[in-house]
Amino acid sequence: MTDTVDARPLAPVLMIVGTCSNAGKSTMVAALCRIFRQEGWSVAPFKAQNMSNNAGVTADGSEIGRAQMLQARAAGVHPTVQMNPILLKPVTDVGSQVVLLGKAVVTEDARAYYRRTEALWPVVSGALDDLRREYDIVIAEGAGSPAEINLRERDLVNMRIAVHARAVTLLVGDIERGGVFAALYGTHALLQPDERTLIRGFIINRFRGDVTLVDPGPALLEELTGVPTLGVVPWLRDLLLPEEDALGVPPDARWIPDALKVAVICLPHLANFDDIDPLRQIAGVHTQFVTTVAHAGEPDLIVIPGSKATIPDLEWMRERGFVTWIQEQARAGVPIVGLCGGLQMLGTHVADPLELESPQCDAEGIGLLPLSTVMHAAKTVRRNALRVQADHGLLAGTQHLALHGYEIHAGISTPDHSDVVHIDALRADEHDPSHGVLGLLSESGTVFGTYLHGLFGNADFTAILLGNVARMRGRAPLPPAAPHRGIDDELDRLAAHIRTHVDVARIIAWVSASRVSAAS
Repeated sequence: MTDTVDARPLAPVLMIVGTCSNAGKSTMVAALCRIFRQEGWSVAPFKAQNMSNNAGVTADGSEIGRAQMLQARAAGVHPTVQMNPILLKPVTDVGSQVVLLGKAVVTEDARAYYRRTEALWPVVSGALDDLRREYDIVIAEGAGSPAEINLRERDLVNMRIAVHARAVTLLVGDIERGGVFAALYGTHALLQPDERTLIRGFIINRFRGDVTLVDPGPALLEELTGVPTLGVVPWLRDLLLPEEDALGVPPDARWIPDALKVAVICLPHLANFDDIDPLRQIAGVHTQFVTTVAHAGEPDLIVIPGSKATIPDLEWMRERGFVTWIQEQARAGVPIVGLCGGLQMLGTHVADPLELESPQCDAEGIGLLPLSTVMHAAKTVRRNALRVQADHGLLAGTQHLALHGYEIHAGISTPDHSDVVHIDALRADEHDPSHGVLGLLSESGTVFGTYLHGLFGNADFTAILLGNVARMRGRAPLPPAAPHRGIDDELDRLAAHIRTHVDVARIIAWVSASRVSAAS
C-alpha cells in the first residue's frame, strides 16, 4: 500500500495488544519506542482511542493521553494529536467527555458514543496513516483486550487497526494476575482468522521469582497456537514512570513511621494523578492515596488532586466525611494543597450551570479559600509558566521561583471579594484577569491551591514547600535530596530490561521485513 500523494510507502506498524487492561501495554510500547529510536529509526507512538483522565497538553494546546506523551518522549519526538486522536475522559460510570483530535466535543454515554464509531473510523485511520507517512515505524497500542467479542463490531483501537495496517502484532499477558497461558490462548482463539494471522509473538509480563518455573508453558503454548513466546519479563522494581490510568494507583497501605506523611484523597474521578509521582520519589516522605478518613490517619500534608467531575467528587467527599475532616485538619494547622479540581473544591462554591460534568448544578465548597468556581463549556488547555508571588506559610522562600506545567480545566475561579493581594499566590507573565486566578494561598499560609498541573515536578519549589511542611509540623528537616532519576534515565533502564528478556532482534527483523515488503 502506497501513499497516493507522494511515492513514499506507508511505514510499517508494530502493534501491542494485551489479554486485559493494565497488562503492561503502555509500558511495552514506551520501551519499544526507545529501543527502535536507539536502533536509528524515527518512531511515533499511536493509540487510536484512549480512556483515561490522565491527560497531557501538546505544544499547540491539545489534549492527548499521558501515556502517549510519555511514549513520544521515549521516541524522542514531539507529541501530537495524531498519536491519540480519540481520548475518552470518564465523567460518570456510563458517560465520558469525548476529546477528538485534541479538543473536547461532547459528553455522552457509551451507547451514544458507539453509534459514532463508523464515522470516527476515518479520523482514526487517517491519523495513523499520517504518522506512517512521517516516520519510519509507528508503534501502536491496543486497549483492554482485542478479544472482547461483545465489542468487536465497534472496535476502533485493537485488531481493526492491526488489520488496516497489516501490523506485526504482539500479544502481552500479565502473569501477576494468574492464568496467563489460558489468557493468551483464549485471546488468540477468540480472534477472527485474519486477525489471528497477525499475532506473531507472545510476551509474558510481570513475572516474579525463578523464571525457569514458567517452563514448559511457552513451548506447549506454541504447540497449540503456532505462536512463539518471545520473552518472560521479570517485574522491574521501582520503575519511576507515570501510570496510564487510575488502575495503577497504589492501594491503601500502612503509614511508614517517622516519615513526613502526605495523604492524597483518592477521588472517584481522579484526574492527572501523575501530579503526585514526584512526591513518591522523595526520601523521608511517605505519600499515600487514601479512600477513607480512617486510613488517612494524622497526615502532615493533605493533597486534593485533580478531578474530572468536581461536584460529584466533592459530594462523595462530603458523604465519606472527608470535608468535615479536612476542615478540622485545617483548624489544627495541617497544611493542605489543592490541584485543579482540588483548588475548586477548597473554595466556597462550585457551579456547573450547563451540567457539563453532572446533573447537579452547584455545590458548597470546603470553604478554606475565598473563591468561587463556575464551569464553562470552553476548556482551558495550555502549557503555562508561572511565577510565585507569595512569600509566607507554605510558600515561604519560594517567591519569584518560576514554575512550569500545564492547565486542563473547564472552570474559572474568581475571588469572593476584591481584597486578594495577600492570597494571590501565582502570576503568569501575561495573564488575562478574566481567566480567573491561577493560584491562591490562604491568609494563614497553610492552604494553597493552583490550576497548574505538574506543580510538584518543579524540584526546587517542592523541596522548599516540603521543608515548610516539616517545619510547620515540628518534624526534622528532610534528608538531602538524592540524585534524581529522570524520566529519560528510567526509559533507558526500561529499554535495557526489555532487551535483556525479550527477543528484540526477532521483532526488529519482522518489522524490517514488513518495511521492505511495503517498499516493493
